[in-house]
Amino acid sequence: MYVSDLALTDFRSYREALLSLDPGITAFVGPNGQGKTNLVESLGYLSTFSSHRVASDAALVRHGAARGIIQAKVMRDGRASVLELELVAGKANRARLNRAPLPRTRELLGILRTVVFAPEDLSLVKGDPDGRRRFLDELLVLLSPKLAGVRSDYERVVRQRNALLKSAAGARKSGASGDLRTLDVWDEKAAKAGAELIAARVRVLHGLRPHIESAYERVSSQQSVASVIYRASVQQVMSPERAELDGASQEEGESTLTNADLVEAQLLEAMSRLRPKEIERGVSLVGPHRDELELRLGELPAKGYASHGESWSLALALRLASYELLKADDWDADGEPVLILDDVFAELDTRRRRRLSEVVANAQQVLITSAVAEDVPEELDGARVDVMDSVITRVR
Repeated sequence: MYVSDLALTDFRSYREALLSLDPGITAFVGPNGQGKTNLVESLGYLSTFSSHRVASDAALVRHGAARGIIQAKVMRDGRASVLELELVAGKANRARLNRAPLPRTRELLGILRTVVFAPEDLSLVKGDPDGRRRFLDELLVLLSPKLAGVRSDYERVVRQRNALLKSAAGARKSGASGDLRTLDVWDEKAAKAGAELIAARVRVLHGLRPHIESAYERVSSQQSVASVIYRASVQQVMSPERAELDGASQEEGESTLTNADLVEAQLLEAMSRLRPKEIERGVSLVGPHRDELELRLGELPAKGYASHGESWSLALALRLASYELLKADDWDADGEPVLILDDVFAELDTRRRRRLSEVVANAQQVLITSAVAEDVPEELDGARVDVMDSVITRVR
């Protein structure tokens, strides 16, 4: 899989942009602020409907424009697919495939698959749990695009359920009992979608885990073994003693989480137990939105214990593991992903640059951004380097 053509209209800093791309390695080199990251960010967004830089779509539409458009021609096994995503400020996005409108935007997911390395990846190790959940969910959707609907349904149900809980909390504060007749219905909806999402996450994690361990060994000189544990909030509610188990025992307990029917029943029971507390706080306290993906080095959690270098090695290992899993997956989608390295070499020492270069050198398509040519490692001598001064002249 590779992208042969990219066209942007009113996306980020670009009024118009039209680029032809080749398989192999392409490096965009130029001073900061010239739009290198905007180019590769558009492809990452087209792949996952998420930006590695901002949380809101609004920032992706050029200032003063009503909409932004990303178009890309994706080649796979000699066949071309033309993807188009229209970002409309304040409204739902619209998608086209081969010029034909799609009834649901998420039907575009899975056609282009990317793995993005960026300085922001350090937050996967040092940041809050929501970033690690998002990492796992985005990988899940790349592997099985149909699960985007499950993820979307769960998020919608939790919003509705939270609104009902807040309403009940407000009513009780004013002395009323609050109308909770529909809460059981939302419990059932949340448990069903939540259980399916948890089961899918854990299945992905089982496939990802050996790749993380081997990738960390490749990019790090440390002796510690990298591992990852899925800590489900429903298990901690149903069996509080699980929180005290070591990493190996936690991994063994994950097997039950792949049974969606069992998890659904546990979620319903946990919601029943937590209902008084949820009404008091006006928020849903159990489910995949409260789960944690714990990264460990040896016997210790990486967050709070890993050095800066170890954290970078682990962040790289997560992305490399994603790439390896996507290449070898037996889920719904296929095709080697496009690798995007957004100014990541500037953050790495010489050894980690070399190790990362060795891994990506043989990928079908790699897109690199760099402020200076010297940051593109010597191991990538075959890279086609586009100096952004000339690119900007062509696409502005």
